[in-house]
Amino acid sequence: MEKEIVEIPKLSEALRRIGVPLSPCVRAGGFLYVSGLPPLDLESGQMVKGGIDVQTEQVMQVLKHTLESAGSSLDRVVKCQVFVTNAAYYRIVNEIYGRYFPHDPPARTFVAMASWPMEFDIEIECVALS
Repeated sequence: MEKEIVEIPKLSEALRRIGVPLSPCVRAGGFLYVSGLPPLDLESGQMVKGGIDVQTEQVMQVLKHTLESAGSSLDRVVKCQVFVTNAAYYRIVNEIYGRYFPHDPPARTFVAMASWPMEFDIEIECVALS
């Protein structure tokens, strides 16, 4: 099985500018492996500031953009991992996340953890059918 690094318009370049050593999306074995994505503004490359609702909405938009740029979609996601800095965000994240996965949602893990070295409160990664 070979792996292919998928170049994601705007996102790949923004991550290179920030200096993060990762590929936002890798295709292998009929699947797309999407790295944990923060609330990054795709135009400016800056982190979106705001409450967990604003950040979650932005992360979901970045995830959607990544999947569609790689030739897939949210409908083809089989597993997500959601990482937040506060377990109390569970209800708000679920409300927004549920709008993006209204039918047959993927398997999911929700993890509360400490902070990242940058200022944001949520990151979501996923595996999708290619």
